[in-house]
Amino acid sequence: MKKVIFLPFLLLAFLSCSKSTVKVPDLLDAGNFDSVLDDKHIALYTLESGNGLYMQVTNYGGRVVSLYVPDREGKYEDIVLGYENINRYLYNNSERFLGPVVGRYANRIARGQFELDGVTYHLPINNNGQTLHGGLKGLDGVVWSVEKLSKNEITFSYLSPDGEEGFPGTVEYEMTYTLTPDNAFKLTYQAVTDKPTVVNLSHHGLFNLKGEGNGTILDHELTIYAEEITPVNEFLIPTGEYRAVAGTPFDFRTPHTIGAFIDNDDQQLKYGGGYDHNWVVSRTAPDTLQHMATLYEPVSGRVMEVWSDQPGLQFYSGNFFNGTVTGKRGKTLKHREAVALETQKFPDSPNHPNFPSTRLDPGETYRHTCVYKFGVR
Repeated sequence: MKKVIFLPFLLLAFLSCSKSTVKVPDLLDAGNFDSVLDDKHIALYTLESGNGLYMQVTNYGGRVVSLYVPDREGKYEDIVLGYENINRYLYNNSERFLGPVVGRYANRIARGQFELDGVTYHLPINNNGQTLHGGLKGLDGVVWSVEKLSKNEITFSYLSPDGEEGFPGTVEYEMTYTLTPDNAFKLTYQAVTDKPTVVNLSHHGLFNLKGEGNGTILDHELTIYAEEITPVNEFLIPTGEYRAVAGTPFDFRTPHTIGAFIDNDDQQLKYGGGYDHNWVVSRTAPDTLQHMATLYEPVSGRVMEVWSDQPGLQFYSGNFFNGTVTGKRGKTLKHREAVALETQKFPDSPNHPNFPSTRLDPGETYRHTCVYKFGVR
C-alpha cells in the first residue's frame, strides 16, 4: 500500500526549510462578492486550517468558491471549480452547480413528482423532464444566514417555507463547514420539519487535483469502496435495481484511472456520457463515518479521501463540460476536467421503496456528515 502523508507533516517540513519561501495562496478579493439578493447580504469568507489548507466560501448557496491545497513540493493550486465574482454565479445558469449545497433533494427525482402519505407532490422540471438538485431554485440559489464564524469554521442556516419548489413542510436547515487541523474539509448538515417531507442534501464540489483548468481528470486514480451501483435509464433515473460492479467498468474496488474504462461499449456509460451514477457503499455499520472513496493525482501527489455516514456516493466525471465556460483564473473548463464525489442517499428514493428512505417527519432530525481529507503521496 502506498503511503499517504497528511498535509500537516508536509507543511512542517516545508516551513522548516525556509520560512521566507512559504507563500500564502493568491486568494480572491472578497469585494467581488459583496452584494445583496432578496434583501440579504452576500459575502465571501476565508477559512484556514492552520496547517496549510485555505478555503473561500460564499453564503450564496453555501458555495465553496476556492480550495487551496499544496502538492508534495508545497506548491498551492486551487483544486475546485468556481467563479471569481458573485455576478457570474447569479447570472450564469450554464454551469450552475459549481461548489454549492444541493437540495432539498440532491440528484434527480423522476418526472418531478413523488407521493407521500397518499398525496402526490409536483416539482419544477429542470433537467430533461426530471427534477435535478431541488428544482429551478434549490438551496444553491438562496442566501444563507451566517450564524457563527471563526478562523477555521462557518455555520449557515436557512428556513425553507412550506411549498418551496413544490416540497411539503417548513424545513429549518443548518450546515457547518470546518477546516480541521489535520487538513480535512468537514461538512455537517442538520434539518427539522413541521410536516412530513423528503430531505437529501449533498455538497456539489467539482474537483481537479491538478488545479482548476489544469487538464484532464482521466489520469486521476480512483478507488470506490462499493460492490454495487443503482443502474439508470436514459434519463439518468435509477431503474430500482442493484447491480454488481464486478466485471464492469464500474468496478473501482481496486484503484485504477478514471479513464481506464470510461469509453467502453457499455450502455450505462452511454446514458451518462461517462460516469454519472450512484454507488452503493459497502457499509460496515449504518450511520457511521466510513471511508468511501480515494482520489489520487500522481504528478502533484495530492490525495483526497472521502468519508461519510451516507449510504450512497454519486460519482460524476465532468461529462457535460464543453469548454464554453472559464473558471476563476480565466482557464477554460473542458470536458472531463473535473470530478464530483457526492455523499448522499440514492437518486429518486421517494419513488423506490427498496431504496434507503429520505423521509423526514416532525420530531426527527436529518443528519449528514461528509469529510474530504487531503494529503500527499
